Amino acid sequence: MYTNVHFRHKPVGLYFEREVLFGGYKAPAAQSRPMRVEEAMTPRSELVTATVPGSREDVLRILQERSFSSVPIVRETEDGDVFRGLISRERLIEEPDEEQISMLLEAVEPIHPSASIGELANHMLETGARRVPVVDGGLSGIITITDVVAAIAGGAVDVDATVGSVAGRAVHTVFEETPILAAERSIYYGDVNYAVVIDAAGDMTGIVTEADIVDVAEVVEGEEGTGDSIANQDSEWAWEGIKGVGNRMLPTRNVEFPDDPVATIMSDDVVTISRRRTVAEAAQEMVRHDVEQVPVIAGGKLAGILCDMHLLEAFDG
Repeated sequence: MYTNVHFRHKPVGLYFEREVLFGGYKAPAAQSRPMRVEEAMTPRSELVTATVPGSREDVLRILQERSFSSVPIVRETEDGDVFRGLISRERLIEEPDEEQISMLLEAVEPIHPSASIGELANHMLETGARRVPVVDGGLSGIITITDVVAAIAGGAVDVDATVGSVAGRAVHTVFEETPILAAERSIYYGDVNYAVVIDAAGDMTGIVTEADIVDVAEVVEGEEGTGDSIANQDSEWAWEGIKGVGNRMLPTRNVEFPDDPVATIMSDDVVTISRRRTVAEAAQEMVRHDVEQVPVIAGGKLAGILCDMHLLEAFDG
């Protein structure tokens, strides 16, 4: 999810030659050198981490109190913190019986703080990671796809591409009369976090996201003795935590959905974009409207989808 464009630290040196206004913030535009990861990341001093050895409860508490989607895990040594991996909400849901942090760790290939945002974009595309630890000996910070989109939107990185050159042609769709539960399953099996809603004529009438579906779901008691019931595992945290991240591992066993068609919960005021618009303009639309995907329209018809990760393809090399 996005907020108005902002940068946590003002880069130093020759980086800024002029400024542009966007989202009420004067953002850097012209570049005398590529923007570096360290200039866009959340630094170590602002990160909340858990340590090994530790327990599941340690991570759950951080996720609940901070509304984070993942927590960096470090081992404290005399020479400083050593990064060990990440634990995400998805991982905790997948492994409801595992208590030890060391067994829940997800290995994530880090990036160096001096790497350019372009190098980070390639790294994210190759690994599929939406959040990447920044490591220089120890953990220096975390950088996410949201940070990259914000940098593009604010003009802090130079990308010269159009929406049509990076948008995806395949669009995940559901019929507007599809029951909400079936729509949730469609999104899950499609391994996406949205669905464009279409009518009987095949025309777009709205868009629904995981967050929209989760907002109308209710937790029910799981089957007794299954051992994997979210309702029975960390019950106070579980549902609110899932609602906060809108993840793709939503088990249907422990939630109930209204017997309504997906059209009743979709957004019908859809933000769209044309193929001719620039990637920077698309990033601005994503930030301005707090969305992660924008349908692409050509000739008044649905012609593709632009997701935040697609923007990474605009970087050279």
